[in-house]
Amino acid sequence: MARDNVLKQNWELVVTKLSAQFAEGEILDLDAIIYLIGVQELGQIHRSFKKDEKLNLMHIAICKLLEPYGYYEFDYVDDQGWPHYNATEKLPHLKAGEQSVLMKEAIVNYFLQTEFIP
Repeated sequence: MARDNVLKQNWELVVTKLSAQFAEGEILDLDAIIYLIGVQELGQIHRSFKKDEKLNLMHIAICKLLEPYGYYEFDYVDDQGWPHYNATEKLPHLKAGEQSVLMKEAIVNYFLQTEFIP
C-alpha cells in the first residue's frame, strides 16, 4: 500500500478513536487533536485551561510532535509542570497543505509510538 494511503488510513483511525473518546461522536479537527496531545503531554488532564494556556498547550504538542523530526528538543519542565522545548532547526517554508500533511504524519507517529493505534 502506498505511503499516502497508509497515512490516510492511520489518520482516519486516530480521528475516529479520539472523536469517539473525547467528542461524543463529533469529528475532531487537526487543531483539536493537537490540543488533546498538549493536554496529554502536560499531564494535567482534569482541569480547565485559560485561553493563553490553551495556546501554550498547542505549542507543547507541536514541539513534541516535531521533536522526532529534529525541529525541537526537550529542555526542561518548569516548577508548574509545563514542559519547555528549544527550537533546534528552522522549520521549512511549507504551503498550508504541506503543513497539514506534516502534522498529520507527526500525529499518527505519536499515536503509533504510544500504542493508541496499532
